[in-house]
Amino acid sequence: MLSAKDKLDALVRLGVDLNQVQDLDILMERILTEARRFAGAEAGSVYIRDHQSLQFAYTQNDTLQGRLKAGEKLAYSTFTIPIDDNSIAGFVASSGQLLNLPDVYKLDPVCPYHFDKTFDRKTDYVTQSMLTLPLKTPNKDLLGILQIINARDDAHRVTAFSDRDESTMLHFASIAAVALARAQMTRAVLLRMMKMAEMRDPKETGAHVNRVAGYAVEIYGSWARRHNVSQRDIDKNRDILRMAAMLHDVGKVAISDLILKKPGRLSSDDYELMKQHTVFGAQLFADRQSDFDEVAALVALNHHERWDGDGYPGHVDSATEAPLPGFAKPDGSATGKKGPEIPLFGRIVAIADVYDALSTERVYKEAWDESRVLAEIRSGAGRHFDPELVEIFFASLNALRSVHRRYRD
Repeated sequence: MLSAKDKLDALVRLGVDLNQVQDLDILMERILTEARRFAGAEAGSVYIRDHQSLQFAYTQNDTLQGRLKAGEKLAYSTFTIPIDDNSIAGFVASSGQLLNLPDVYKLDPVCPYHFDKTFDRKTDYVTQSMLTLPLKTPNKDLLGILQIINARDDAHRVTAFSDRDESTMLHFASIAAVALARAQMTRAVLLRMMKMAEMRDPKETGAHVNRVAGYAVEIYGSWARRHNVSQRDIDKNRDILRMAAMLHDVGKVAISDLILKKPGRLSSDDYELMKQHTVFGAQLFADRQSDFDEVAALVALNHHERWDGDGYPGHVDSATEAPLPGFAKPDGSATGKKGPEIPLFGRIVAIADVYDALSTERVYKEAWDESRVLAEIRSGAGRHFDPELVEIFFASLNALRSVHRRYRD
């Protein structure tokens, strides 16, 4: 647990650190991690406001995490609750006031709110102390709710959150809300970009790109830990990759409606034109001004490459669309990138994109059942996909299923 001085010093650094995180989901994870560290809390959740309701967006729980295998991530379902006085989070959202409860199982009967014991019963967990705070902008607009659970003393016994915890967390919440508002604006801009693609191609929905991005960061995190990547680099790369993966098919805005909306299977000529969306996507980020531009271009260009070299667009100059020197086939097209020639993030998004396409309904197909989807992914190891990433994919299935539930069409 942090000392009072450490907390003060950390609060000074917090605003700078949080504002370096660009992606909304990654930021919520970071906010909750830091909030629990500040208050010595065992668990916690973040709710995001959606009109007159709260969406359960993110959760952490050390006890439940400790029951999982090494490297396995806690899976959870999302749900919404109304902003009213019936629930603890709803009451805080409605009143705008902090609520510090020493024991949620011993609420005064006159309290308008109640504690839902369903989660505790399902997981054999005991929630006791709970500190719930509103996340509000400087203009007092409610963004969401931060809830931390089960404060621990130096002997790791559950205790109540103190008055000092309240004061510290109020400062924390005001800093976190500024970063959250900025990240929500960034997410809105990305989704508007995807809305342009969706107007052209109905398959490119906000839910689809959020799922692909969510799958991608789960797979990358497992890969990075396996390869001993530093936590600092993992955090930075997950943030950038998640946003870049959302834009993997943004190049379709440059493809003709006659192709994107053509019923039935594409002709070979149409398919060749469709494949250009990878190059067009990379060209959108040609004026590289940040690491995000670099990764977004890389993902757009490479997510249809195949491990066996039969993918596209291959070894091309994304600016000219011409094959790179030494990589031209007799017909003038470029040879495909093969194996580790394909950048890691492109290989990851390739699996994430196919997994989502097969798992969900499209205008031209029904959703495949999971066993068929998993068999297809497994059979693609060494042909379509990096074999190591397929292994990691299957080890991460619970987390991937959680992402799928979180972003339903």
